[in-house]
Amino acid sequence: MISVIIPTHNEYNNLVRLFEVAGFFGHEKLAEVILAVSPENTDETAALSDKFDIKIINCTKKGRANQMNEASFIARGEILVFLHADVLPPKNFIRDIQESLISGFDAGFFSYRFDKDSWLLRFNAYFTSKDGLFTGGGDQCLFIKKSVFKSLGLFNEEQVVMEDFEFFRRMKKGKIPYTIIKNDLVVSARKYECNSYLRVNLSNLLLVVLFKFGYPGVKLKKLHNKLIRTPYNG
Repeated sequence: MISVIIPTHNEYNNLVRLFEVAGFFGHEKLAEVILAVSPENTDETAALSDKFDIKIINCTKKGRANQMNEASFIARGEILVFLHADVLPPKNFIRDIQESLISGFDAGFFSYRFDKDSWLLRFNAYFTSKDGLFTGGGDQCLFIKKSVFKSLGLFNEEQVVMEDFEFFRRMKKGKIPYTIIKNDLVVSARKYECNSYLRVNLSNLLLVVLFKFGYPGVKLKKLHNKLIRTPYNG
């Protein structure tokens, strides 16, 4: 059984869009969908439980790592899926995960494309189907056996940004067998709407390089906030 965990902070509109188009509701292998809501959330996210078959937990600490960890403690599924609120899953999302696990993988990710079409964004998205420098980012939707997730120590809550890459580094160190499913998620391009293509990509590259050289998470977060403008309260 599969638990889909969605960390969220003021993402009501994106969540409505996600739940209206998500094809995983009603799948026999879906145990639950859990919204892990930031304690500083100020929108109408709580009302979503009246409209959709979801479970909502009000987390004690803000931050994706904190929120995802809290949700993992109550998740009923044997498989955990960490999905961002502004990412839309593809058709056969749950089936693809199930088949990957049956094939012998303990974890995996999805390739993705952006919800805006340009050759530059297509170029970026192309590399998400390959194993490389940027593999393991949160937009790729990590799925993992809960027993393996716990054995690796969950997400590092001190890693206030790039917690996904830090966890993936431990996955590789632990030689956890993983795959990249080539069935595109649809990822929001909103970051590119407020920043130039060059600014976003150079910033991402700088952050990844600094992370790999051990730059502290708190400083990475401050640098990210200086470099990237966002259209929402993040």
